[in-house]
Amino acid sequence: MPILKQEVTFYPADLFELAREEENEECHWWALYTMSRREKQLMRELKGLEVPFYAPIIKKRQRSPGGRIRESHLPLFPNYVFVFGDELKRYQAVTTGCVSKYLPAPRDGKLTRDLAQIQRLIDLGRPMTREARLTEGDPVRVKNGPFCDFEGVVIRRERKVRLVVWLRLLNQGVSAEFDEAALEPMM
Repeated sequence: MPILKQEVTFYPADLFELAREEENEECHWWALYTMSRREKQLMRELKGLEVPFYAPIIKKRQRSPGGRIRESHLPLFPNYVFVFGDELKRYQAVTTGCVSKYLPAPRDGKLTRDLAQIQRLIDLGRPMTREARLTEGDPVRVKNGPFCDFEGVVIRRERKVRLVVWLRLLNQGVSAEFDEAALEPMM
Protein backbone atom coordinates (compact mmCIF):
# COMPACT_ATOMS: atom_id res chain seq x y z
CA MET A 1 0.00 0.00 0.00
CA PRO A 2 1.53 3.35 -0.99
CA ILE A 3 2.38 5.90 1.68
CA LEU A 4 0.55 9.16 1.06
CA LYS A 5 2.36 12.44 1.50
CA GLN A 6 1.16 14.90 4.11
CA GLU A 7 -1.60 17.10 2.79
CA VAL A 8 -2.20 20.79 3.34
CA THR A 9 -3.59 21.28 6.84
CA PHE A 10 -4.85 24.81 6.35
CA TYR A 11 -5.96 27.00 3.48
CA PRO A 12 -5.15 29.75 2.53
CA ALA A 13 -1.54 30.21 3.62
CA ASP A 14 -2.43 33.39 5.55
CA LEU A 15 -5.52 31.87 7.23
CA PHE A 16 -4.80 33.02 10.78
CA GLU A 17 -4.03 36.61 9.73
CA LEU A 18 -7.20 36.61 7.61
CA ALA A 19 -9.24 35.35 10.56
CA ARG A 20 -7.78 37.96 12.94
CA GLU A 21 -8.66 40.77 10.52
CA GLU A 22 -12.04 39.62 9.25
CA GLU A 23 -13.71 37.88 12.22
CA ASN A 24 -17.08 39.56 12.79
CA GLU A 25 -20.80 38.74 12.89
CA GLU A 26 -20.76 37.45 9.30
CA CYS A 27 -17.35 35.74 9.07
CA HIS A 28 -16.34 33.48 11.91
CA TRP A 29 -15.23 29.93 12.72
CA TRP A 30 -17.32 26.79 12.47
CA ALA A 31 -16.29 23.44 13.98
CA LEU A 32 -17.34 20.72 11.54
CA TYR A 33 -17.73 17.19 12.85
CA THR A 34 -16.97 14.83 9.96
CA MET A 35 -18.20 11.39 9.13
CA SER A 36 -15.82 8.73 10.36
CA ARG A 37 -12.31 9.05 8.87
CA ARG A 38 -13.33 11.72 6.35
CA GLU A 39 -11.20 14.64 7.60
CA LYS A 40 -8.66 14.54 4.77
CA GLN A 41 -11.31 14.07 2.09
CA LEU A 42 -13.15 17.12 3.46
CA MET A 43 -9.90 19.11 3.49
CA ARG A 44 -9.27 18.29 -0.20
CA GLU A 45 -12.80 19.30 -1.14
CA LEU A 46 -12.65 22.55 0.86
CA LYS A 47 -9.40 23.52 -0.84
CA GLY A 48 -11.00 22.87 -4.23
CA LEU A 49 -13.96 25.05 -3.25
CA GLU A 50 -11.57 27.72 -1.89
CA VAL A 51 -13.18 27.57 1.55
CA PRO A 52 -10.75 28.61 4.34
CA PHE A 53 -10.14 25.73 6.76
CA TYR A 54 -7.80 24.34 9.39
CA ALA A 55 -7.37 20.73 10.52
CA PRO A 56 -4.27 20.11 12.65
CA ILE A 57 -2.43 16.99 11.50
CA ILE A 58 0.45 15.42 13.43
CA LYS A 59 3.09 12.93 12.40
CA LYS A 60 2.96 9.62 14.23
CA ARG A 61 5.66 6.97 13.98
CA GLN A 62 5.00 3.41 15.01
CA ARG A 63 6.69 0.07 14.58
CA SER A 64 4.86 -2.54 12.52
CA PRO A 65 4.72 -6.19 13.61
CA GLY A 66 7.50 -6.86 11.08
CA GLY A 67 9.75 -4.32 12.78
CA ARG A 68 9.50 -1.59 10.15
CA ILE A 69 8.86 1.95 11.28
CA ARG A 70 5.82 3.50 9.65
CA GLU A 71 5.03 7.16 9.60
CA SER A 72 1.43 8.34 9.47
CA HIS A 73 -0.16 11.77 9.35
CA LEU A 74 -3.14 11.71 11.71
CA PRO A 75 -5.68 14.34 12.77
CA LEU A 76 -4.85 15.86 16.15
CA PHE A 77 -8.59 16.18 16.83
CA PRO A 78 -10.22 13.21 15.08
CA ASN A 79 -13.38 14.04 13.13
CA TYR A 80 -12.96 17.83 13.41
CA VAL A 81 -12.17 20.38 10.72
CA PHE A 82 -12.45 24.11 11.44
CA VAL A 83 -13.87 26.34 8.70
CA PHE A 84 -13.63 30.12 8.61
CA GLY A 85 -16.15 32.15 6.65
CA ASP A 86 -19.70 33.27 6.29
CA GLU A 87 -22.91 31.26 6.01
CA LEU A 88 -22.22 30.46 2.33
CA LYS A 89 -18.80 28.95 3.14
CA ARG A 90 -20.36 26.86 5.90
CA TYR A 91 -23.06 25.69 3.48
CA GLN A 92 -20.46 24.74 0.86
CA ALA A 93 -18.58 22.70 3.49
CA VAL A 94 -21.67 20.92 4.80
CA THR A 95 -22.85 19.95 1.30
CA THR A 96 -19.64 18.02 0.55
CA GLY A 97 -21.17 14.91 2.08
CA CYS A 98 -18.32 14.57 4.60
CA VAL A 99 -19.89 16.53 7.45
CA SER A 100 -22.10 14.97 10.12
CA LYS A 101 -22.82 18.14 12.12
CA TYR A 102 -21.44 21.61 12.75
CA LEU A 103 -21.10 24.03 15.61
CA PRO A 104 -20.51 27.80 15.39
CA ALA A 105 -17.59 28.99 17.52
CA PRO A 106 -17.82 32.04 19.79
CA ARG A 107 -16.92 35.23 17.93
CA ASP A 108 -14.42 36.49 20.48
CA GLY A 109 -11.15 35.81 18.65
CA LYS A 110 -10.00 33.19 21.15
CA LEU A 111 -10.39 30.27 18.74
CA THR A 112 -8.20 32.01 16.15
CA ARG A 113 -5.50 32.50 18.78
CA ASP A 114 -5.81 28.91 20.05
CA LEU A 115 -5.64 27.38 16.57
CA ALA A 116 -2.64 29.54 15.62
CA GLN A 117 -0.84 28.41 18.80
CA ILE A 118 -1.53 24.76 18.00
CA GLN A 119 -0.13 25.22 14.51
CA ARG A 120 3.01 26.86 15.92
CA LEU A 121 3.48 23.86 18.25
CA ILE A 122 3.11 21.48 15.30
CA ASP A 123 5.62 23.54 13.29
CA LEU A 124 8.17 23.09 16.10
CA GLY A 125 8.14 19.36 15.37
CA ARG A 126 7.92 18.22 18.98
CA PRO A 127 5.94 15.07 19.84
CA MET A 128 2.39 15.97 20.82
CA THR A 129 -0.42 14.14 22.57
CA ARG A 130 -4.06 15.15 22.51
CA GLU A 131 -5.41 15.77 26.00
CA ALA A 132 -9.05 15.33 26.88
CA ARG A 133 -10.62 18.11 28.88
CA LEU A 134 -12.73 15.79 30.96
CA THR A 135 -11.23 13.45 33.49
CA GLU A 136 -12.80 10.46 35.11
CA GLY A 137 -15.10 11.47 37.93
CA ASP A 138 -15.90 14.97 36.59
CA PRO A 139 -19.55 15.96 36.99
CA VAL A 140 -20.89 16.92 33.54
CA ARG A 141 -24.02 17.99 31.71
CA VAL A 142 -25.00 17.08 28.14
CA LYS A 143 -25.09 20.37 26.25
CA ASN A 144 -26.97 19.45 23.06
CA GLY A 145 -28.97 16.81 21.27
CA PRO A 146 -31.88 14.70 22.46
CA PHE A 147 -30.18 14.15 25.84
CA CYS A 148 -29.65 17.87 26.45
CA ASP A 149 -29.40 18.76 30.17
CA PHE A 150 -28.82 15.17 31.35
CA GLU A 151 -26.38 15.28 34.27
CA GLY A 152 -23.96 12.64 35.46
CA VAL A 153 -20.33 11.67 35.97
CA VAL A 154 -17.71 10.82 33.35
CA ILE A 155 -16.06 7.42 33.27
CA ARG A 156 -13.77 5.90 30.67
CA ARG A 157 -14.09 2.33 29.54
CA GLU A 158 -12.15 0.82 26.65
CA ARG A 159 -10.96 4.28 25.51
CA LYS A 160 -14.54 5.53 25.27
CA VAL A 161 -16.21 8.28 27.28
CA ARG A 162 -19.33 7.23 29.12
CA LEU A 163 -21.83 9.25 31.13
CA VAL A 164 -23.01 7.62 34.34
CA VAL A 165 -26.44 8.69 35.57
CA TRP A 166 -27.00 7.76 39.20
CA LEU A 167 -30.14 6.71 41.02
CA ARG A 168 -28.94 8.02 44.36
CA LEU A 169 -31.71 6.35 46.37
CA LEU A 170 -30.45 2.90 45.38
CA ASN A 171 -26.81 3.96 44.98
CA GLN A 172 -26.82 2.45 41.50
CA GLY A 173 -26.62 3.90 38.04
CA VAL A 174 -26.51 3.32 34.34
CA SER A 175 -23.97 4.47 31.80
CA ALA A 176 -24.13 5.30 28.12
CA GLU A 177 -21.44 6.15 25.61
CA PHE A 178 -21.29 9.82 24.63
CA ASP A 179 -19.18 11.95 22.35
CA GLU A 180 -16.95 14.04 24.61
CA ALA A 181 -17.82 17.13 22.55
CA ALA A 182 -21.45 16.84 23.72
CA LEU A 183 -20.46 17.08 27.39
CA GLU A 184 -19.62 20.17 29.40
CA PRO A 185 -18.23 20.38 32.92
CA MET A 186 -20.69 21.51 35.58
CA MET A 187 -19.63 24.53 37.55
